[in-house]
Amino acid sequence: MDEHTAPVAEKPQSRPRMDKSDRMKVYHNIREVSQIAELEPYILRFWESEFSALKPKTTRGGRRQYQVDDIKMVLLIKKLLYQDGYTIAGARNRLKEIKEKERDQLEIPFNQWRNRSGVKAIVAELRQVLEMLNRNGLVIK
Repeated sequence: MDEHTAPVAEKPQSRPRMDKSDRMKVYHNIREVSQIAELEPYILRFWESEFSALKPKTTRGGRRQYQVDDIKMVLLIKKLLYQDGYTIAGARNRLKEIKEKERDQLEIPFNQWRNRSGVKAIVAELRQVLEMLNRNGLVIK
């Protein structure tokens, strides 16, 4: 190499995936999410305007704070658009279908579910059956 040639910069490696320390974080900034999803930040900002399901929290200063559910939504949108071939309108409709068909378990109030299910009654009945089996010498192990 002579004195007039600049050194060639090494090609950057592919973007890092989410490692264990990243998963432990509660909030991720847009740069981190763009690296995880292998998308440019402007695409994430555009998707926020197109998909109502993608609404990361923002700080008072306007910085986006993505949680794990937001990152999952980004990856789902990416799959619908890039792998499954949906248009933005089609992906939006598909997300509505998914939300209607596969309701999130967290939307069910826990105490309400527990009261309706009668879990305590079922557990008590199973304990009675085990006691009867033990009394008759039919221990199940």
